[in-house]
Amino acid sequence: MPSCRDDSAAPVVTGIGVATAFGYGKAALVDGLREPRPVFGELQRPGRQVPGRAAPFRGAELAAPPERLPPRVARVTGFGGRVAVAVLAEAWEEAGLDDLAPERIGLVIGGSNLDAREQMLTREAYAERMQYLLPSYGYTCFDTDLGGLCSSHFPIRGFAYTLGGASASGALAVLHAADAVRSGRVDACIALGALQDLSRYELQALAALGALSPGESCRPFDSAHDGFMFGESCAALVIRRPAAGGKAYGRILGGAHLANGNRGPEPSLAGEARAILAALAQAGLPPEAIDYVNTHGTGTPKGDETELAALRAAGVVDAAINATKSLIGHGLSAAGAVETAAVLLQMREGFLHPSLGLDDPIDDGFDWVRGAARPHRCRCALKLSFGFGGIDSALVIGAVEEGA
Repeated sequence: MPSCRDDSAAPVVTGIGVATAFGYGKAALVDGLREPRPVFGELQRPGRQVPGRAAPFRGAELAAPPERLPPRVARVTGFGGRVAVAVLAEAWEEAGLDDLAPERIGLVIGGSNLDAREQMLTREAYAERMQYLLPSYGYTCFDTDLGGLCSSHFPIRGFAYTLGGASASGALAVLHAADAVRSGRVDACIALGALQDLSRYELQALAALGALSPGESCRPFDSAHDGFMFGESCAALVIRRPAAGGKAYGRILGGAHLANGNRGPEPSLAGEARAILAALAQAGLPPEAIDYVNTHGTGTPKGDETELAALRAAGVVDAAINATKSLIGHGLSAAGAVETAAVLLQMREGFLHPSLGLDDPIDDGFDWVRGAARPHRCRCALKLSFGFGGIDSALVIGAVEEGA
């Protein structure tokens, strides 16, 4: 197998902050990846269940975040915003961004329509007393509020913006952040995969689409797969120029973000394969160089089948493969960033996590990681993320030399 290209000019990830159902922080995620534990149960957050529905929605929810905001700010900040600040703080501190000029730091937030549940609860609470609606709702209802919150709490003065890519949003944030560093617009850019706060309306619609699992777990690529489990999550990755100093987790060697021409949830074999090949081409690597694939892996039958067919069409057939959503659920907007963090942490720690529920793979021709974690010295990984609306993306991530 060809070795992964060691591109010394490629942007590097020097800080990670993360929150999943395993807990807050990288250590909690590493522990959960190495030895997964059950995290799915009936969703408890207010506004998530449909009254009278025969089968309650299941998924994974976060604990309350470490409080990083002054009380007066926290009072007008939703749950997703408080989580984002806690996650960003972990990545910021690890990357030592206080040493950079604020004008040389950027922020790209992956996600749109992020606060559906809290907005629904606000509308219900004030429906009969609109005159008492808090004025702050006039700006907190926009996705730009999360960028404003983060740049007011941290000295980010280069730029801050949100972008929507449905379930690929977090991966697109990584792509945009790497491009901003590569082009010299900033010296460091934070890619934030924002928490998607679903309400009962989105959950009911996803269930009606057949995308949401009616069962008790998520089983990507298993013959019994029947949809994804929603899982609250959030991640921040600090991407810097390679000469920035400090220890790097890995290099962003290449990536692609393409449209496949579909409006709805239908996956596209041609689009996914094209994204994989485009990412490999930008990285200057053949398919055989990939030794690990972190899949999109939602557990929907059509989605899983199409993803494996795309990997075959692109020639990525010998790599070890797993699905992080089987452990922590689908974070939607956050998923691509959270799973990129999972790739980098596995790369550093020298193991691959198992895919849970993978008892009878739909294709035995792949090197599935299942049953238990596996030691693995990953040199070159492929991360796939796809989104409703015809969005296909792929990232190629390379290991750094020992001591770098």
